[in-house]
Amino acid sequence: MTDAHVPKGARIRLGIVDGNLEAEGRSTIEADGSIRVQGEARFTGDVDVQGNMECREFRSRRGRVRVTGDLAVTDSLSTEEGELEVTGAFRARDVDVDRRLSLGGPATVETMEVGGRLEGASTLTVKEVSVGGHFSLVGKLEAHSVEAGGSVELHEVSLDDLEVGGTVRIGNGAIRHRIEVGGKFTSEGPITFGDFSAGGFAEFRDTAEGGRIEVGGVLSARKDLKFTQLEIGGMGDIRGSARGEEVEIGGKFSVGGALELSGSLEVGGMISVGDALRAEEIEVGGKLTAERAIASGKVEIGGIVATTSGLKAQHIELGHRSRASGPLVGGRVELARGARAEDVYGDSVELDRKCEVRKIVARDVRIREGSTVDEVVYTGTLTTEAGVTIRSAPQKVATLPAFPL
Repeated sequence: MTDAHVPKGARIRLGIVDGNLEAEGRSTIEADGSIRVQGEARFTGDVDVQGNMECREFRSRRGRVRVTGDLAVTDSLSTEEGELEVTGAFRARDVDVDRRLSLGGPATVETMEVGGRLEGASTLTVKEVSVGGHFSLVGKLEAHSVEAGGSVELHEVSLDDLEVGGTVRIGNGAIRHRIEVGGKFTSEGPITFGDFSAGGFAEFRDTAEGGRIEVGGVLSARKDLKFTQLEIGGMGDIRGSARGEEVEIGGKFSVGGALELSGSLEVGGMISVGDALRAEEIEVGGKLTAERAIASGKVEIGGIVATTSGLKAQHIELGHRSRASGPLVGGRVELARGARAEDVYGDSVELDRKCEVRKIVARDVRIREGSTVDEVVYTGTLTTEAGVTIRSAPQKVATLPAFPL
């Protein structure tokens, strides 16, 4: 076997190298057709390779190697305190680059680790990618897992797992298992995913569908959002419709269209739904606003509920000094002390002390001391305490009129 050596500052034309290739800094290697190295290609300092190159292993240190053409490495590629730029297609088994890797053409790799920046202008097919700093790719990325300590900008993705310490911007695609982002996540086009976690801010600018979504700060979805569980520590804004199993919001939540849940809704602050809200159970600490709200189980409102068509549930509880506008329709409806409501319909309706209600239509009615009601229609029992005011004479009827909703 015959090795080839390129001295410092030299310019040499090479074709087939039977052995190893060693090139020193500030040198240029021109391809005679194509450079084919049977053994290792070793570079020290800055080296320009003009043309396509193939080798068994690729090693560089303390400099930048630029390949103007395709680079194919049968085994492994590594740089020590160095950079690599490939303008054409790139293929290797294992890649370990300390500082920066720039790829101009399509790339196929098994495992890739870059300490600083990874930049690609075409497609990348890889099993595992780990980048210490910034990772950007113009074409499609197909991978099992992607990890980055800093930021990621990707156009189209087909991944299993994505874990990023800083910020993420994705065009469109699918992350099948898990997304974990320490800072901000943004998707420009349609996206599907498994479980999702963002420590700060999450923005879906097109339709999004996933599993469990956890956001520590703010979530914004410009179109429809589907999920299993949605948990937001701060605020959430969905301009389209939302569908899932359960929702838990620490602060404020708004949905421009309909919100449909098979499980529970829990909001610590305020929730606004432009269309219908449907859930198994609803608990709101502050204010609930919706065109209509329907629950198969229990509804608890701590502050204000405002609906156009009404609130309906098996069991409705309005908290101390709470307010309700729009009909309340339930199997059992309870108003705590000082609560106010308009029309209340139910199998049984109970008002605590000093409540104010315009109209009650129910089988059994109980009104405690100091409460005021304009009108009562009932079929079963009416129980009142001292100091209760009913402005119109109560009407006991054989059959109640139809309830709203």
